[in-house]
Amino acid sequence: MSETTLIPIPIVTGKSRKTIKPLRLISYLIMVGMVIGSLLPLVPIIIWAFGFRWLYPSMLPSQFSLHAWDYVFSSNSRAIEATTNGVLIAVIVTLLSLGIGIPAGRALGLYKFRGKQLVQFLILAPEIVPGFAVVMGIHILFLKIGLASTLIGVALVHLIGTTPYVVLVMTSIFANYQPEFEEQARTLGANPIQIFLHVTFPAIFPGTIVATMFAFIISWDQYITTLLIGGGKVVTVPLLLVNFASGNNNPITAALCLLFVAPTIIFLIVSSRYLTGENATLGGVGI
Repeated sequence: MSETTLIPIPIVTGKSRKTIKPLRLISYLIMVGMVIGSLLPLVPIIIWAFGFRWLYPSMLPSQFSLHAWDYVFSSNSRAIEATTNGVLIAVIVTLLSLGIGIPAGRALGLYKFRGKQLVQFLILAPEIVPGFAVVMGIHILFLKIGLASTLIGVALVHLIGTTPYVVLVMTSIFANYQPEFEEQARTLGANPIQIFLHVTFPAIFPGTIVATMFAFIISWDQYITTLLIGGGKVVTVPLLLVNFASGNNNPITAALCLLFVAPTIIFLIVSSRYLTGENATLGGVGI
């Protein structure tokens, strides 16, 4: 009689079986397509930044070099100064925008009052009026009070473009906010500072990250307002980029382009965990 070898058969339960839903697969494909579409325009810029000679009809440069980067990081290009100024201005603008946007968003998102729609329209009005016309009037005022050609003056004028977006995001956050938790904390003896730090801020933190991202990127990208209010004395990366682009120096322009988009990409990578999943409770924003 021969012995029969028993081979264990794995039992697949409902919990261990993983299936990808069609809608989720489509979402993944769309996300991958968006990422590829966003990064694809950077490929020629990356090649130009390291290419020394790229003549038509060659598909790739005949020589590669770090000449453009040597010049960008030298003192003659003022790229380091421009990057420092841009980051400092963007940080100041972001903090001021949050200081205005959080209480304004709370008032607009939680409370109903007469004239609310008018207030919302006035907050968004700077995005409707052409920025050049607005900045020209502000420039005359800043010349009289001594804020023209200063970092603070440039930061203040950047608030015109950032504040409406921050208020809009925070209004959507507070529209889905439940103030009952604050009342419970107040009943337990918490003071206003403790309530904000331990109840309010953790609840609105993901939305605050999104508002911070909007404010930083918009301020970092400003060109016209920086040029007019800064008067050429406050140099940022967009100003350098436009100057070199008009000079037909492709390698240095490409290197400055990468320097220009680097903070935005870094910011998106750091804040990406708050833009997806359960943290992205942005209600009306739809993120």
